[in-house]
Amino acid sequence: MDLHLEGRTALVTGGTGGIGLATAAALAREGAKIIIAGRDHAKLDAALKEIRSSAAGEVIGIVANAATQQGADAIVTQAPEIDILINNLGFHEIKAFTSITDEDWLHLFETNVLSGIRLARYLLPSMLTKNWGRIIFVSSSTAISTPAMMVHYGMTKTAELAISRGLAEQTKGTAVTVNAVLPGPIQNAGMLSDVRSMLGGSKDSDAEVEKTFFKTHYTTSLLQRLIEPAEVADLIAFLVSQRALAINGAALHIDGGATPTVV
Repeated sequence: MDLHLEGRTALVTGGTGGIGLATAAALAREGAKIIIAGRDHAKLDAALKEIRSSAAGEVIGIVANAATQQGADAIVTQAPEIDILINNLGFHEIKAFTSITDEDWLHLFETNVLSGIRLARYLLPSMLTKNWGRIIFVSSSTAISTPAMMVHYGMTKTAELAISRGLAEQTKGTAVTVNAVLPGPIQNAGMLSDVRSMLGGSKDSDAEVEKTFFKTHYTTSLLQRLIEPAEVADLIAFLVSQRALAINGAALHIDGGATPTVV
């Protein structure tokens, strides 16, 4: 399927690993020019090398932290003309509610939510002027079903849904869309480490730890395995394409059927 992304420029935050890197690579293979932002020079260089190994298009890195106003300013100064914005920057932590400090709440909110707000505030007006643009917020299934030990993280993911829908309301009658995707647990080293902690520091193999997690903790999953970053990236690639104009203001689940709802 031709997604008609040739000539489009995509900015991916948190693009040096996980869903961000997989998304940048997927869009590059579809012919888009890719700009990824990251804080770590070494990780950024490694990500650029990986993307370039599978795509012939232009791939650019910007060393900046979109979780700060200064970083967001640096990104849009270096990349003012963006057609596709993937707000993927974010992190999570497992912490009891009573142990979450004000600083924890504010840090998570600024990183996971304000980073996307800042970039959308800069870039949405030009998209509307050009009458073409795509904004994706990478939310989480925790936006709908917040884990007891990740209340502050779930709060940020729910906030992204409200923001994406509110921005979508401003695109009425245009070829600009704003959507959110809600992945479930993703296959990566960080997630497996978290799962081991949930299982009391299990020394079993990664495969056994994953199997036990779904049997004992994430029982509502129909997929019964961790989701590959590339699977989320494929959904995002379609959503930002010319073929997905009719999908706007939506929150799309990609959680292996774990969220027990049809809407």
